[in-house]
Amino acid sequence: MKSSIFQLVSLCTAATAWLASTAHAVQDLPGGPAVKQLNLHPPVTRIAQEQHFLHWMMLAICVVIFVAVFAVMFYSIWKHRKSQGAKAANFHESATVEVIWTVIPFIIVILMALPATKVLVAQKDTTNAELTIKVTGYQWKWGYDYLKGPGEGLSFLSTIDSSHRAMSSSGDVSNAPNDYLLRVDNPLVVPVGKKVRIITTANDVIHSFMVPAFGIKQDAIPGFVRDTWFKADKPGDYYGQCAELCGKEHAYMPIHVKVLDSGPYAAWVDEQLKLAAAKKDDPTKEWKLDELVARGAKVYAANCAACHQANGKGAGAIKALDGSALVRGSLAEPMHVVLEGRANGAMPSWKQLSDVELAAVLTYVKNNWSNQTGQLIQPAQFTQARKGTFPEGGAAAVPADAAPAPATPAADNAAAVSAADMPYQVFFATGQSALDDKSRATVQQAVQWLQSNVNVKIALSGYVDATGSADVNAELAKQRAQAVAKALTDAGVAAERIELRKPQTIADSAGANEKARRVDIVAAQ
Repeated sequence: MKSSIFQLVSLCTAATAWLASTAHAVQDLPGGPAVKQLNLHPPVTRIAQEQHFLHWMMLAICVVIFVAVFAVMFYSIWKHRKSQGAKAANFHESATVEVIWTVIPFIIVILMALPATKVLVAQKDTTNAELTIKVTGYQWKWGYDYLKGPGEGLSFLSTIDSSHRAMSSSGDVSNAPNDYLLRVDNPLVVPVGKKVRIITTANDVIHSFMVPAFGIKQDAIPGFVRDTWFKADKPGDYYGQCAELCGKEHAYMPIHVKVLDSGPYAAWVDEQLKLAAAKKDDPTKEWKLDELVARGAKVYAANCAACHQANGKGAGAIKALDGSALVRGSLAEPMHVVLEGRANGAMPSWKQLSDVELAAVLTYVKNNWSNQTGQLIQPAQFTQARKGTFPEGGAAAVPADAAPAPATPAADNAAAVSAADMPYQVFFATGQSALDDKSRATVQQAVQWLQSNVNVKIALSGYVDATGSADVNAELAKQRAQAVAKALTDAGVAAERIELRKPQTIADSAGANEKARRVDIVAAQ
C-alpha cells in the first residue's frame, strides 16, 4: 500500500518537474529545496517516510469523503428537483440513520488516528541515542555542543556565509548559487545510520530547529529543554532553517547537516578534537596587541561582519564601527555592549563567545580601519567583567621597554581626567532615583571631562533588571537618567549635548546587583 502511494506521488512529481523544465532551467539543491517543489522534501529517515505516508493517506481519505458526500448531495439535488415533479418527503428522525452517520465517522477517525499516533509516539522516543547534540538558538546563528557519543566535547557556532549575507544586502542575486542563504561556515556533522538525539534550547528568543528531509521540527525556547531525534539512512548534505520568526535576521540562520559514513565521520571527529585542543586558550594569558588583532579578525569575520560589514561601515539601522565614538572611547562601554546586548536584541549579547574571543574581537575593532586607538583588552578583563567588575577607562598599549614619562602636576591632572574616561557609571540605591554623595562625585568627574572635551555629545543609558514589573523598572530607569541629566545641566553642560536613551534590561541581573541600578554616561554615536 505504502509503496503504491509513493510510486504514484513520484510519478506525479516527475511529471510536474518535466513540465516545469520546458519553461525554466531547474537548479535544485541536493538535500535542500527544489525549484517549483510541490511535494514534501524527499525523506532520508524512517520518521520522514512515515510522515509522507500519513500525509498522502490522510489526503486520499479526505478526497474520497469529499467526493462521496458531494456526489450524494448533488445527485439528490438533481434527481429530486421541483421541475421533475419531486415532492418533499415528510418524515421524522431515524435512529438507525443517526447511529450510522455517527458510527461510520467515528470508525474513520479511529482508523486515521491509529497510524498517526504510532508515528507521533515514535517521534518522541529519544531513548537509546548513540549521539546526543545540544542545539542552541542565538540571534541569529546556531550553537552545537556534542554532549555524548563520538565527538563528545566538540562545540562550535554555525553562522551563515558572510558572502551570502552581503549578496542579500546588496539586492543583486543574479549570480546566487544553488545554496543561496543556506551555506554556513560550520555545518552540523553526524554519522549515517546512527540515532542522533537533538536537545534544543535558546539563548534569547524562541527559535525552531527544522530539517525537512529528516522530518524534524523542534522549538528552541529560552529556559526550557526540548528534544527530538533522527537517524539518516544515507550520506549527504541536508538543509533546513529556523522555522520560528525570531527577529529581523530570522532569514539568515540556516541549518546545514552533513551526514558522513562511519569512516569519514571518525576522521572528522579526530581532526576537530585536535583543532579544539590547539585552539584551547588560557584566559589568564597576557596577549600582545598584534596577537589579539590577528585572532580578532577571524572572530569578527565569523560573527560580526554579517551585520556590521567587513569594512565596519554598518548598514541601515546597524551602527558603523569604523570611526565610532563608542569604539574609540573607553574599554568598559563596548564590553557592556558585547556582554549584555543593546536595543532589545537588535545588537545581541555575545556571552557565548570565550573571554579570549571577546577580548580579541574588541581589540581588533579598536585597532582596525580608521580607529587605530592602540588600546587592547586582555581576556582576564572579560573574566572580571562577567562577574560585574569593568575597567575604568582604557589606556593605549604601551611597549614593555618604553620609559615612563616624567611626572608633573599638570600631567598628573591630565592623567586623572584620562583615567576617568568614558563611560562614567552613576550608581543608585535600590528603588531610588535620587543622587547620593557617591553618584554626585561621579557626575562631577564627568563634568570635568566634558569641559575638557567640549565637542563631544553624550548619551545617558539607564539599566534595569528583569525582575518585578517591567513598566515600574522602566519608569525608575527613566527617572534616574533624568536626574543625571539635570545634575549635568546644573553644572553647566549644555542640554543639547545630552541624549536620553531607552532603558536597557539586563536579563541575568538580580535586583540588588549594581549593574541594574546605574546610568551610564557614554559618548553618543
